[in-house]
Amino acid sequence: MLINDLILKSSKDYEDYLIKTRNYLHKNPELSGKETNTSNFLKREISKLDLKIHEVDGTGFYAVLDSGRKGKVLGLRSDIDALPIQENERNLSKKRLIYSNNKGIMHACGHDGHMAILLATAKFLVKNKDKINGKVIFIFEEGEEQGTGIESMLKSLEKIDIDAFYGNHLTSFMDTGQISMDQGPVMAGCAVLSINIIGKGGHGSRPDLSINPIFAASNILNGLTTAWSNQLDVTKTVTLGVGSINGGSYLAPNVIPDKVKITGTLRFFDMNEGKKSMEVVENICNLTAKAHNCRVEFDKLHRIAAYPVNNDNELAKNGQQAIKEILPNSIVKDKKWFASESFSRYSELAPSLFSFIGTRNKDLGSGAEHHNEYFDIDDKSLIYGFIATSKFAVNYLKGENDG
Repeated sequence: MLINDLILKSSKDYEDYLIKTRNYLHKNPELSGKETNTSNFLKREISKLDLKIHEVDGTGFYAVLDSGRKGKVLGLRSDIDALPIQENERNLSKKRLIYSNNKGIMHACGHDGHMAILLATAKFLVKNKDKINGKVIFIFEEGEEQGTGIESMLKSLEKIDIDAFYGNHLTSFMDTGQISMDQGPVMAGCAVLSINIIGKGGHGSRPDLSINPIFAASNILNGLTTAWSNQLDVTKTVTLGVGSINGGSYLAPNVIPDKVKITGTLRFFDMNEGKKSMEVVENICNLTAKAHNCRVEFDKLHRIAAYPVNNDNELAKNGQQAIKEILPNSIVKDKKWFASESFSRYSELAPSLFSFIGTRNKDLGSGAEHHNEYFDIDDKSLIYGFIATSKFAVNYLKGENDG
């Protein structure tokens, strides 16, 4: 049987496994760095395939499939954590078929689907290892949402001479059946803003005896708004999202606080412009605070936390061709996502490719934004994720005489 026919047949054979696995994981979500039961479940499934499991500090791990023949080494990666969100029993249009058993915790980003896709791909590649050369490293990364597992995973993988990494992300902004593997930057880098404006507290009746950091904070926000339209390259978009401003208490309106805290994030696709935007933020904060006789402290959370996900040109080109061979109408182009992903770090070890797998289906009610109580996926998207991952892996690792 030709490889494309074999993958398509296997996608039907594994459909029930994909859905049941994703459903189990969706019902039993765990937060970043606490995915003990999730990790144990994944290890049990991998152990059924007689693959050796390599422990990594924390809840992450990886397993190795050796074809027994010389060839390249390909890393296939899935994240495993959920989010601190209370799931709504409905998605965008109807009551969910399944929902979280763990109060206040939800797979609201598709990681449950990512795990199911990688497990099904592992089953397929183990069963058909005669179709590949080299090795496959199945990577299950702890805590993508909080970045708790990426450092230990990279440290563990450094000892392996990996030639390339591949990963998927189910995406609610693309229809089920659509797959994107664009060249270059596809997900944004992220800088976390954590700004403390320090003044001098006092009684509201004598503001002249205090140094009110609230006014300084207000003017900092106004200054940032102006700077964004005047100091950054308009061809290299950087977004500024202010998430919170906290100072004082509404229960004590006559008390001027000592400190105001501003938090937020910056998102960017160009690393140099991202660094420049951080400099702009810090310059405005320091100068504006000084004008109000305040000072600024940037705490340890204030940093560039994630680099842009940048797809290797050759891998993207080969990946698109591979998908066209098996799903000729699925590839879509020019898809960028302003969210950030720790997958960007794998390119420090080897060229990488990150694919978007559409999961929007209006009839089923999937398509809500990620990190949202209404987020849901279309089960059919799991099949496309399996096909994309398996096809890319076989094409990348196939022997010279394979059809």
